[in-house]
Amino acid sequence: MSKICSFTGHREIPRDKYLEISQKLEGVLRDLIANEGFTDFRTGGATGFDTVAALCVASLKKDYPNIKLHLILPCRDQHKYFSNESKHFYEYTKKIADSITYTQEKYHSSVMYIRNRVLVEGADMCIAYLTSLSGGTYQTVNLARKSKVKVINVATLK
Repeated sequence: MSKICSFTGHREIPRDKYLEISQKLEGVLRDLIANEGFTDFRTGGATGFDTVAALCVASLKKDYPNIKLHLILPCRDQHKYFSNESKHFYEYTKKIADSITYTQEKYHSSVMYIRNRVLVEGADMCIAYLTSLSGGTYQTVNLARKSKVKVINVATLK
């Protein structure tokens, strides 16, 4: 039986933190895959931590070919206001994903909440990059905890 891990995190990550966050995330993922049987990884396709998580899972497929990357996207035009660089990574993650699910067709005020709820539903683990006690990441972490989903915050790992 597969175990599901979802990701949630801030869109803005300080440039000098990317490498540190990626390394911490890789260590956590290697442990979850090798020691706890996690095979399915869900990310929401946003800029920042979602992209870091997707790229990390993709790179781990070389060592763990049985793992899957699933994009749970809020709507088809999510990337409309992304920078050119972010659009590039967004399109790349769509190409490397094992599956893509759109929770809504078009943007409306609730699309991110709906996407975040779908990310958490059925998950066994939620890995977060949380540094602020407000916003969508904070709400998603709280939703995971209320749903009895274990949360690991890579922002607080040593």
